Amino acid sequence: MRARKVLVFPAGTEIGLEINESLRQCKEVEVFGAGIAGSNHAPFAFENFYELPSLYDSDWLTALVNLCSKLEIDYIFPAHDDALVKLASNRINIPAVVLTSSVETCLLTRSKRKTYNKFVNVLRVPKVFLPPFSSLEYPVFVKPDSGQGSQGATLVRSAEELNIATQQLTDPVICEYLPGEEYTVDCFSDRRQGLLFAGARVRKRMRNGIAVNTMPVFLEDAQNIATKIHNELKMQGTWFFQLKRTFDGELALLEIAPRIAGSMSVHRSIGVNFPLLSIFEEEKTLVRIMINQNEVELDRALQNRYKHSIKYNTMYIDLDETLVIREKVNVDAINLVFQCLNRGIKVKLLTRHSGNLTLTLKKFRLESLFDEIIHLGAGELKSEHIKDANSIFIDDSFSERLEVSQKLGILTFDCSMIEGLIR
Repeated sequence: MRARKVLVFPAGTEIGLEINESLRQCKEVEVFGAGIAGSNHAPFAFENFYELPSLYDSDWLTALVNLCSKLEIDYIFPAHDDALVKLASNRINIPAVVLTSSVETCLLTRSKRKTYNKFVNVLRVPKVFLPPFSSLEYPVFVKPDSGQGSQGATLVRSAEELNIATQQLTDPVICEYLPGEEYTVDCFSDRRQGLLFAGARVRKRMRNGIAVNTMPVFLEDAQNIATKIHNELKMQGTWFFQLKRTFDGELALLEIAPRIAGSMSVHRSIGVNFPLLSIFEEEKTLVRIMINQNEVELDRALQNRYKHSIKYNTMYIDLDETLVIREKVNVDAINLVFQCLNRGIKVKLLTRHSGNLTLTLKKFRLESLFDEIIHLGAGELKSEHIKDANSIFIDDSFSERLEVSQKLGILTFDCSMIEGLIR
């Protein structure tokens, strides 16, 4: 069977980036990203990226349909909460399978007010306050009914602050303040087998509503809560919900979302590839989940990715303190070496190593990597052995790089610059 063609839209969100990381190395899948033009991280992260209008433009659906037809897309992952509703609502018009739950579930879970009303007699949910607010006991929490990423969410400590907070939102929800620890429970449901996975993780540190430090934990009653949500909403594929402890330690439901979460990667690292499972579930493949029983903690920070105009046919690279630093192989340099080999770029070792070069290369398992090994003698200049004008040179020594740059005019890099060459 050919690889399934999977489109992630909009691709530049944290959700989209996690889907890409989950699938890009899977033999079963070819991943495509789509999103708006302009400042957008997706073109740096996705090998195949296409520009589409914003979800909020009138022609977004026509453009999406045309792209799906052109690329013969099999599946689409919505990578934003608004995309869930819009893609689910337009399933019949899109020539690809939209991987999420029913449109009714997407609409309900998009609204915190509807979610709380649905589950008020099933689970502990935050108390929602209605006007008049003269008897409110502060603090309370104000948030948009259909917000995401903590946008517009405010802890309010007085009537004056409440007035300001509600004026800034189109459809505010005023609810009780929950002071306790916050959790996400990542879930996977199979339409035939039921709820197959419900893994809780504590949200230890957050930025813009995203858990940037999280780790799996045993959370009593998480499985029971997940089962109740699954049964009420007939969930399918990947979804998650968030809980927070009340003043008296109860777990209260904050929200439900029938989509991938950015920090689901912590569970992926121990064996649960949610996007791939969602594809198999849609195909009615009998799936099983195998989990590595080890402790893991995820901490997320900004990641650098680069686009550049450098084109070269040959890479010359040094050995000592470049490929091998402090008696250890430089894994970033090895990454670049194999990237070059995969792209048909020649890799030549250019070294003035003072020891037995053959034994050193064998010691570090490097002996078969190179198209050519050039071992310089005393007094020889490296520039004299660089014959391909369309090449780059990597060396830890500034004086070596300067000599090559001045003599040949080619681009030179030290070890700290390798990051910018890795795709």
